[in-house]
Amino acid sequence: MKARYDVIYRDIRESIETGAYPYQAFLPSEAELTAAFECSHNTIRRALGLLRDQGYVQPVHGKGVRVIYREPERTTFTVGGIESFREADARTHLGAQTEVVTLEQIVATPEVSFDTGFEEGTELTHIERVRRVGGEGLILDRNLFRTSAVPGITEEIARTSVYDYAERELGVTIATSKRAITVERAVERDRELLDLGDIDYLAVITSQTFDAQGILIECTQSRHRPDHFCFRDTAVRQRV
Repeated sequence: MKARYDVIYRDIRESIETGAYPYQAFLPSEAELTAAFECSHNTIRRALGLLRDQGYVQPVHGKGVRVIYREPERTTFTVGGIESFREADARTHLGAQTEVVTLEQIVATPEVSFDTGFEEGTELTHIERVRRVGGEGLILDRNLFRTSAVPGITEEIARTSVYDYAERELGVTIATSKRAITVERAVERDRELLDLGDIDYLAVITSQTFDAQGILIECTQSRHRPDHFCFRDTAVRQRV
């Protein structure tokens, strides 16, 4: 069950995204929010803290909390947080379908070990998934999961959400993800599986994901047709 502050965060976030609290407007006061959600001030502050961290609001001393979110022209993926594709799809209302192209067991070769960080000889579950939006193949996800950490991945699990299965069914704690974003020329496999037309380059996010013990459990390369998506992060200047 989700924590109370997380439920409130999602409720306010939806109100912001749908325009109930428009860009540059102030949210209701903390006292009003506390009364509306029948919760403590600390719970509201934690929800507002999440909204601030995600770039939805900015606290203004002596005035309140101002909305700084504007609806993007393209579908956005969060770079700074850890969000499964299923969660991103629900948040952005993409209505995407997932096609599982490859689901197989492999062993990390020296080359795979060098490229991913998995130890040589590690048993891995290799998945290729095409994400289709409006019938077009726009994203190719290539995943390698440590089989001992996330065993029993089926085609149905791969089609829905491996993260949901790992967290809810296996009790895996997904803690940290390190990401790099590059622009790469489309290769033959991209053209085979995606609808690229005359597009030659893809936006590529490569990530390494670790559990609560600091063990690498997943390495993923997500290859996006760049004309449909943007990648968002929120930075807060650190005062020294």
